[in-house]
Amino acid sequence: MAVRLDIAERGRPLGSPLSVWVNFRLVPFLVAGLSKLWSYTLRVRRTGFEAVEDVVARDERFILAFWHRRLFMMPLAYPFRRRERGVAILSSDSKDGERSAATWRWFGIHAVRGTASDDGAKALVRMIQAVRQGWDFGITPDGPRGPLMELKPGTIALARKTGAWIVPVTLAFDRQFELKTWDRMVIPLPFATCSIRYGEPFKVPPKADDGAEGLRLQREMDGLEAWAEGVHHD
Repeated sequence: MAVRLDIAERGRPLGSPLSVWVNFRLVPFLVAGLSKLWSYTLRVRRTGFEAVEDVVARDERFILAFWHRRLFMMPLAYPFRRRERGVAILSSDSKDGERSAATWRWFGIHAVRGTASDDGAKALVRMIQAVRQGWDFGITPDGPRGPLMELKPGTIALARKTGAWIVPVTLAFDRQFELKTWDRMVIPLPFATCSIRYGEPFKVPPKADDGAEGLRLQREMDGLEAWAEGVHHD
């Protein structure tokens, strides 16, 4: 019997009914609504998009890999409409994870429950199941708590075990500010230009050396980050 994959569609009932409504309905709705309104003010430009479109046109799965500090507005990097599935992310089983999952749902992004930092093997199994069931996957290889821009092994293992393409991506803004968080989260000012740059999609062979492939992805993402910083400082 196949293992059923849990894709969160709403927050779990953690707390009183009022607390659940506020934390897992009202707050996600307001945060998502504000973020969408914010995104509508941005001028979006994409570079390297054609290769990703080709992957989608062939109905193949891909893993969108980006640093955690570029998470805000990253839904703009996934403008695709799949026939059945879309894009999924990993979200923890904590209350913060529930709130996050409920927020992403407003963007059409689904949450696979699990915590990479606490139980990496279990989280990896759930991500593998998601990709095999037809979901693309968005992943921050340095998340959820860092170290900042330091690749963890999950992305490479996921690609090797599923045959999905890895697509490194970043986005940059010509006018922005940074939060004083561990990841130095980048936030655009309203009406800024959002430049999205995709790296060349690549696959990880089944018998590939994860260490070597990880170094390759680290270099790709570091290069994209350097480009994004250049956009901001131009």
